[in-house]
Amino acid sequence: MKIRELSAILLLLLGLSSLSVRSQGCYIENSSFTFGERIDYTIYYHLAGIWVSAGEVFFQVDSSRIGSSDHFHFNSIGTTYEKYDWIYKVRDEYESYTNVNSFQPLRFKRKVNEGSTYIREDYLFNHRKNEVYTIRKMDEEDSYKKDTVQFKGCGYDVLSMIYYARNIDFSGLKEGDKIPIRIFIDNEMHESYIRYLGKEEIKLKDEGRFRCIKFSPLLLEGTIFNAGEDMIVYVTDDENKVPLLIETPILVGSIRARVEKMSGLKHPLNSLIKED
Repeated sequence: MKIRELSAILLLLLGLSSLSVRSQGCYIENSSFTFGERIDYTIYYHLAGIWVSAGEVFFQVDSSRIGSSDHFHFNSIGTTYEKYDWIYKVRDEYESYTNVNSFQPLRFKRKVNEGSTYIREDYLFNHRKNEVYTIRKMDEEDSYKKDTVQFKGCGYDVLSMIYYARNIDFSGLKEGDKIPIRIFIDNEMHESYIRYLGKEEIKLKDEGRFRCIKFSPLLLEGTIFNAGEDMIVYVTDDENKVPLLIETPILVGSIRARVEKMSGLKHPLNSLIKED
C-alpha cells in the first residue's frame, strides 16, 4: 500500500485555493479567519473496500512581525502515523508569510521528506518587479540552487492561496461555472481552474451535519492524482468557509481528508445544522 496521500494533502486542499481571481480583483479584505485559528485533519486511504487512517495534517494561523507591521504566518505540517513509516514515511512542512490586508505572498518555505524524496524550497516574492527569487535543492547531498522566476500578477503560493480563497464571495456563482486559478509552486506558475458544483449537506460522523459549498478543481499533470475534475471539496457554507471534507481517486485507490478539530474560528459555525 502506498501512502503518498500525505505528501499531496496540501494539493488536496488546493480545492480551497481554486477560487482565485474573478471580478473581485487580485486582492481582497480578510473576513473569514483570524490569528490563532487551527484546523486538524485525518487522512484516510481507501483500497480494496477498506478505509485506513494513515496520517494527519494541521493548518494554523499565527502572526509575524516584519518591519513595523504584523503579517500572517500560515503553517501546515503533515505526517504519516509511525506504524506506517516502514511503508512510506512522510514528514512535510509548509510555511507562508503574507500581507494582512492584501494577502500578497511575501515568502514561502517548503520542507518535504517523503520516503526517498527530499525537497527544500524558499521563495521570496517581489511584486513590484513581478519576480520570485527562489532557493531550492532536491537532494540532501546537493547544494542550493538560486533562480529568478517571472511571476504573473494575481498569483499565490500554495498556502496563501488557500486562505485567500476562504474570502471569496460564492453568491454570484452558478452550477458549472469555471473560475481560473493561478498558483506558484515547483519553481513555476501554474494555470488551472475549478468548477463550482453548488451546495449540499454532508454528515460527518462526530461533528454533525453541515450545509456546504461544493466544487471540483482541475488537477494538473504530474501529481499522484488522476488528471481531470475527480476531486470533490466541501467547505462550510458560512462566514468561516472551513474545508470539512476532500475526496479524490488517485492512481491506486482513493484518499480522503476529513476535519477532526477546529479551534480559534473567527465566526460562529452557522453551517452546522441543529438536529432535534
